[in-house]
Parts: sequence; structure tokens; C-alpha cells
Amino acid sequence: MTAAEQRSGFDLGKLLAERGSERYDLHARHLNHQLPRMLHTIGFDKVYERAEGAYFWDAEDQDYLDMLAGFGVMGLGRHHPVVRRALHDVLDAQLADLTRFDCQPLPGLLAEKLLGHAPHLDRVFFGNSGTEAVETALKFARYATGRPRVLYCEHAFHGLTTGSLSVNGEDSFRKGFAPLLPDTPIPLGDLAALERELRRGDVAGFVVEPIQGKGVHETPPGYLPAAQELLRRHKALLIADEVQTGLGRTGDFFAYQHEAGVEPDLVCVAKALSGGYVPVGAMLGKDWIFKRVYSSMDRVLVHSASFGANAQAMAAGLAVLAVMEDEKVVENARIAGDLLRTRLAALVDRYELLHEVRGRGLMIGIEFGRPTSLGLRSRWAMLQAARKGLFAQMVVVPLLQRHRILTQVSGDHLEVIKLIPPLIIGEREVDRFVDAFTAVMDDAHGGGGLMWDFGRTLVKQAMAQR
Repeated sequence: MTAAEQRSGFDLGKLLAERGSERYDLHARHLNHQLPRMLHTIGFDKVYERAEGAYFWDAEDQDYLDMLAGFGVMGLGRHHPVVRRALHDVLDAQLADLTRFDCQPLPGLLAEKLLGHAPHLDRVFFGNSGTEAVETALKFARYATGRPRVLYCEHAFHGLTTGSLSVNGEDSFRKGFAPLLPDTPIPLGDLAALERELRRGDVAGFVVEPIQGKGVHETPPGYLPAAQELLRRHKALLIADEVQTGLGRTGDFFAYQHEAGVEPDLVCVAKALSGGYVPVGAMLGKDWIFKRVYSSMDRVLVHSASFGANAQAMAAGLAVLAVMEDEKVVENARIAGDLLRTRLAALVDRYELLHEVRGRGLMIGIEFGRPTSLGLRSRWAMLQAARKGLFAQMVVVPLLQRHRILTQVSGDHLEVIKLIPPLIIGEREVDRFVDAFTAVMDDAHGGGGLMWDFGRTLVKQAMAQR
């Protein structure tokens, strides 16, 4: 123990032991007070004691299967030993980090590794989050093209800071935060709308998720190559937001790589690159764009981030990419995803409330819809009249409460559950989820029981909030 450690009275383990039970009260008093309220309402106010891989454990040592992965952050699951060791190593190395006036090796090494997966790109900017990666892309696109406007797709999600909020396709996030940047939404897959906006001559770029996180909607086959051709013809940039879809999530390293010939000018990544430990975001781009933004020594800091490229984040990113290669994580995501999606899709004809299973790799959307039988139709109508999205919430709650599986709806007012589990899951986890989901669907189609009782509770709460 160092002298400083001996002088300090700080003991993290003791602090957690003494006050960990106050977690929900502390959040209610000092943080977003609506979060604990929401968790209490839907019965998600669990106390998880530890986590490893694709599982949590509570104080009774019951395991919970994680099919959410922290909204995609935990690509390797929780506490992967290789990432843990890398972080211990980088802390023990006591590097001269963030001096601002030197060039440490770790950022260059991580950039080299990332660019190896996108050989048509040349340089990387490191920030701290997905929204910051998108902000970087918006700034670089505007500066490099000299144009003010960026196009985005309806229902897109690119972040919640002011710039990325400007290309957010969901009004509920935008409401009350205007004025935003001069950006324009177009329907996903609508090439005519894209060309119409490009003809105005003021478009810097088009930012698009290869698979939209909200609702899990994939770009139509051929759409990205055609969009790229239109953008190049009009001297605008293609910006691929791979914050959620990148790093193996869809069964290729980047989701845009499912379409032959697609080579975005800028690519945004984050989430899984962190290893679940240290916030990190990255924007990959072409050499000419970087050289136009950083055009002289006077502009060397024209875009930077105080904690960008810090040693801990870079070490975590390098460890993540090494694990992905060593353990064939991308291949596993493709195999496990195909198995899970196929088994779920086979249930569509069995349950009238289940309308579609879609997605790619381990990014899967389960959509519910209006049933045909009279009894179920009246219950469905009751839920829809109160608030769209309540049935999907009725499914995720028993998955957690009865089967100890964590999932969540794909967005507000959507009857869609999105599955984005750790990329390391296998047949065991697929079996557990499908068995549990089948049991919940059996209950829903039985027409009674605790599930519909909970539905009536949700209806009362939704009506009370109006």
C-alpha cells in the first residue's frame, strides 16, 4: 500500500457495503428521478449483485439472462477476462497519458486495427461516445463539403446532443429543444426523396444506420449502393452510423459490409468498442476529409476531445478487437443470430399476436400486431386505446419476472421488442430465450391470467398520465 493510500480513508468496497442498498433512493433524490419511478412501475427494480458474460446474479444467486447488453455496449458480455487484464495492465503501466502535447502509441495502434476492418478509410478521430462520433461526422462533412445540410432517415436515432439530435428521426426526443441544425428527414429506402434533396445542391452528407435501432428496420437490398452513387454524383458524403450495428453485431464487422461495393466516407462506432468498461467513440474517415478539416498547424485543435484517446479506452478497444478475432465473435454472432431468428420466426404462424421477426445477426426485432380472434382483438384494442406499445411492455415484464430474462421494447409507442444480446451467446441462451418467449406467448393467447392483469394496470397508468 502506498503512503497516499494509507493516508486516505476512501474504501470503495466499504462504501458499497454500507450504502449500496440505497441505490434507488439515491437516484430518486440526486439523479433522473423518473428512472427509479419507471423501474418500480414496470417491476424492473431488481438488485443485481454481480455479472459475468451474458448473465447477472441477484442476492439469492439466481441468474438472469441478459438479452439487452446495455443497449449493445456489452458486446463481449460483462467482465471479459482479457479486457479486465488489459485495463489492469494499462493502469499498472502508469503511462504519461493525456499530456496533450505528445503522441502516445495506443491511439495509433487502435486506429490501425480499426482501419484494418475498413481498408477504404484512412484516419480515425477518437472521442467518448456514439453521439460524439456522430457530432464529429456532422462537423467534418459540413466543413469538407462547404455545405450546411445533412439528410437523415425518419425514425433514425443518432444520439441526443444538439447536433446528433438534429438528425434524430423521433419527434419525442426533439420536442422542446429547438432550434436545431438545418437538417432534413427522408423516408428510409426512398431513393427518389434522397435525389430530390440532393438536387438542391446544399447537402453535405447523408447519415444512415444500416439497420435502424428503433424498430429494427434494415435498409432495403440495393439501397445503400444506390444511395452512395447518388451522393457521389452530387458531391455529398455517405455517413454510416455503426454505433449499434458495428463490431460484429449483424454478423459482419460493419453492417454496411453486407452490401457489396458500399464504402462510406465516414463511419461512426462506439458502444462495444468499450469492452463495457471505458466510454469510447470513434469516427473513421477518408484522408482528404481529415486533411481539409486539419488543413494547417493553426487548425490542429479545431476539433478535439479532452478525454479522447485516453489510455484506458484505447487499451480496452485493443483488447476487444483481439478477443473478437481470437474467439471468432463475428462468426458466432452470425451463427447464433441465424439460429435465434429462425426459431422465433417459426412461431409467427403459431401466435396471432406475433406478426414478424426480422433483423440480422444478433440484432433482432420481434413485432406484435392486431390479432384476428374476437377475444384477443378486444384486449388488444383496449391497450392500443390507452397507449401504443403497452403489449410489448406486457411481454418484457414476465420475461424478466417469471423467466429472469432482461429485454426491452425497441422504442416508445412501438409494439416491438429488440434483442441485442452479448455477441458471445450460444445455443444454450437461444434455447432459454425461445422457451421463455413461447411460455409468455402461450399465456397471452390464453386470454387471462397475470399477464393481462398487468396489462390492465398499465392501461390505468397510461390513462392517468394523460
